Amino acid sequence: MNTLQCPVAPGSRPLHRPLRLSLLGAAVVLAGCASVSPDGLRSDVAALTAGRTAGIEAALPATHTGAREKAQQSVDGWLAQPLTQDAAVRIALLNNPGLQARLAALGVADAERVQAITLPNPHLALGRFTNGHEREIERTLAFSLLDLITLPWRTARQAERLQIATLQAAQDVVSLAADTRRAWVRAVAAEQVAATHDRMVEAAEAGAELARRMVQVGNWSRLQQAREQAVLQEATRQRARARLAAATEREQLNRRMGVWGLQTQYQLANQLPPLPTTALPADGIEATALRERLDVQAARRQLDTLATRQGWSRAGAMFGDIGLAYSRNTTTERDSGHREITRGWELELPLPLFDWGGAARTRAHSEVEQSAAQLQDTAVRARGEVRAAWLTYRTALDLARQQQAEVVPLRQLISDETTLRYNGMLASVWDMLAEARNSTQAVANAIEAQRDFWLAETDLQLALTGTSPGALQGLTSGAAASSTPQGH
Repeated sequence: MNTLQCPVAPGSRPLHRPLRLSLLGAAVVLAGCASVSPDGLRSDVAALTAGRTAGIEAALPATHTGAREKAQQSVDGWLAQPLTQDAAVRIALLNNPGLQARLAALGVADAERVQAITLPNPHLALGRFTNGHEREIERTLAFSLLDLITLPWRTARQAERLQIATLQAAQDVVSLAADTRRAWVRAVAAEQVAATHDRMVEAAEAGAELARRMVQVGNWSRLQQAREQAVLQEATRQRARARLAAATEREQLNRRMGVWGLQTQYQLANQLPPLPTTALPADGIEATALRERLDVQAARRQLDTLATRQGWSRAGAMFGDIGLAYSRNTTTERDSGHREITRGWELELPLPLFDWGGAARTRAHSEVEQSAAQLQDTAVRARGEVRAAWLTYRTALDLARQQQAEVVPLRQLISDETTLRYNGMLASVWDMLAEARNSTQAVANAIEAQRDFWLAETDLQLALTGTSPGALQGLTSGAAASSTPQGH
């Protein structure tokens, strides 16, 4: 966290005794050192999210106009090329309006911190009173003594609270990076699947046209032609839904990146990244989550802050209105003009006759217990989420490898053998068309399995080092239903 250290002038060797700062002087120094972060704590958020934003060093939006113009130029440059996953994440972290609002709210919290630890302004009271013989003028300067005494404690407390807010903002950053990765994976996969449906429609159209011609020459019945027409209509329906899914997923990616208008006319990458050769091991994933996750760190900070505050709760409830005032009053006699000046100090103390701070102490104790339970709940949830995320990740990887290494080659082999039999007049053209559709469907299923793996990998990385991924996005929600192979 950015802290401002007040400069200390070099002093000469003391002549009589060491200099000692009074309580008032120390408080004034602390209050004078308080200042807002020049970048709205964005550098602190960037430090917390380092290594947690899809494995890239992504910049956050700056506050001054020159940096915003430079960021917009970078966004336009990334959109002018085929959009990769890393570029999509960078654009989202620079250009997403929701994240910009969240970072601006962090700057507001920093300003409120400075305001909370700044000494309150003293109160000046002026009064003028007259009677038949005298004229009295009262001047009173008062300030809260408790605010002065508790300034060091309030400074530490506000720093802790701001650290919690910074951790929460960092969670928003890593969540946006993960959401953008998922949106990019879904958009690219949806375009690939839509392309496979185009090929399936072409095969179905060829079958329907051939059936129409065979009916015209009297070699087929209208029932057989109707069956081919039904295959074409089903393939057309699936293509329409695939195109809708591709357009919808692209809009989701646009929203994450904060682009609109002409900026949405970018070109996506042609295909998803290849599957990794090795899987992440399950050893130590729970310990990593408890050590690295930002939501666990925020819950731990919250507990520390409330535990520190507990000791002051009763005293603050009983003596929260301690005031110190200095008065200088002047009384002037109208007849003689004699003036009399009185000076003095006034200490205002509340009498704890009704509120002895018991309710405040109970509340503070309950808040500490609540925060401790929330920390335990967050830790238990982190353990469970990272285990479930790894299981989903591992299963998705095995299924994707099976589709690519076993199912797609097997369907290709069947298609090749059918072609050979067709050339030897042992298979019909309908058999060839059916196998072409089945092979294309196998490719679509392999793309979807690859998509599900990368969604599960994103959830695992988020559960390990970021925050709660919520409902896992892998096989539990992203898997598409397998289509039944269509034969004739």
